[in-house]
Amino acid sequence: MPQGLLELEVRLLMEAIYARYNHDFREYSLASQKRRVQHAVEQLRCDSVSALQGLVLRDARAFAQLLEILTVPFTEMFREPAFFLELRRQVVPVLHTYPSLKIWVAGCASGEEVYSLAILLHEEGLLERSIIYATDINPAVLDRARQGIFPLSDLQQYTSNYQAAGGTSGFSDYYTAAYGAARFDPELRRRVTFADHSLATDHVFSETHLICCRNVLIYFNRQLQDRAIGLFAQSLCHRGFLGLGSKESLDFSEHGAAFEPVAARERLFRKR
Repeated sequence: MPQGLLELEVRLLMEAIYARYNHDFREYSLASQKRRVQHAVEQLRCDSVSALQGLVLRDARAFAQLLEILTVPFTEMFREPAFFLELRRQVVPVLHTYPSLKIWVAGCASGEEVYSLAILLHEEGLLERSIIYATDINPAVLDRARQGIFPLSDLQQYTSNYQAAGGTSGFSDYYTAAYGAARFDPELRRRVTFADHSLATDHVFSETHLICCRNVLIYFNRQLQDRAIGLFAQSLCHRGFLGLGSKESLDFSEHGAAFEPVAARERLFRKR
């Protein structure tokens, strides 16, 4: 199929999804969308993107399957350990000065980042005074995040990441293993509120001290990136912290001047 026609079909699909289900993917990266939509065409056994559009408009269950494909990024616990190490070194001492904390994990997907932060906060004596808001637009992955169950095959990598991130305990202390899966201690999510929230359409819901939105903005175009960063600037308290993924940046954002780097290489920033 000619690329121009494929791009048109993808844009029409996103408009249809917004009109039918109020999920707004219209400002997401077109390159990423094309890959995921083509994968969805194969998975849902459609002949074309237009056929996929007709299917998901008529069948909410098919849309739920498409939503899974469009929104689930690659993630892992303590991904990019240097980021978590800098959190311990440069952010945690400041967080200790607050009597209570609000932390927002935006685009939390299936929860690996949420549990990583909960473990870090527990080890630093901060979890009991914290509320963690874990948000995503996909209700299916939010349900998985609430369960706190991850494939046992991933635990070797997660353990390595945890150790490199400055973990102070044995990683196996935080989960029980059975039937090929690891179930993380329910106490870790006792301070977590999971909620549906879209960076494309929703607004700020609370003042926060730390926001982690890592490896999410890479799926947005520049306009939607600016909107998200503007939301983060509104949400953060004076001198609050923002963490992004290693391939993400505040450069060229209209809201970039609202922040200063704390650890530039690790994409850790502080509100001015």
